[in-house]
Amino acid sequence: MVAYVRAGAALLDLGVTPVAVYGSGHDGVEPDPAKDGGLTAAGVPYLGPGRALDEERLRELRPELVVDVTYDGKSPYAVDEELVTGLGVPLVTLSVGNDLSLLAIIGRFGELGAALGAPDGGPGAGAPAGACRGGGGGARGGRRRGAGCGVLALSGGGAEQVYLARPGAWPELARLAELGVRLLDPGPGPGANWLTTGWEGALDLAPALVLYDSRAHASRPEGPERLPAGARLVPWNPEIPPSPAAYARFFHALAEALGD
Repeated sequence: MVAYVRAGAALLDLGVTPVAVYGSGHDGVEPDPAKDGGLTAAGVPYLGPGRALDEERLRELRPELVVDVTYDGKSPYAVDEELVTGLGVPLVTLSVGNDLSLLAIIGRFGELGAALGAPDGGPGAGAPAGACRGGGGGARGGRRRGAGCGVLALSGGGAEQVYLARPGAWPELARLAELGVRLLDPGPGPGANWLTTGWEGALDLAPALVLYDSRAHASRPEGPERLPAGARLVPWNPEIPPSPAAYARFFHALAEALGD
């Protein structure tokens, strides 16, 4: 199996190791540490951005399956579909968009992992009940301790602009809202997933806690001209591997921050 890095990291968590992974159009020739999961440590080669995959290199790997994700439910996000079909290799694309709930997304990856031979109760198979369904110590802790804390998710776009996340467009943010976390909505405007604005837009929302995009291409939100004084920062990877273990780590980190 060759996979998009997000899908590959999730399957690795579940006990299935890809022969190689590739990145998205945001990624460079080296893997993004925020998206890598345990792939580099496991010795999984990174092939660079998916749209620039070398056909001969892919042939040398002799994959029996390519796994990508889709946000629109139609097209693979990070790889050229014609390249894969031209090699005669099946292409599986699993939805990670807001057409499915977070639990459904995790479940679909679990089903794929099982079909690919993941061991029962593999290394990342056991966390959704506590982390995503709101068990003790998970994100539901925010309901008890931080329900009034305004949380803003964003991706830094440099010194002049920022992308403010629409909570309903991101399955993990929608799930947090269901669990009682007060996610701040940037309001009307263009963009289905993000509202593009200046940093004053983030200041105007007066968040007490900011989930900032920790991927390599995003700029870190620092300084009083970007965020209110005293706002706490928690890293957020908008491409968290869809595995129970990966989401558990994120939910627990947020729960701890809400409880501080």
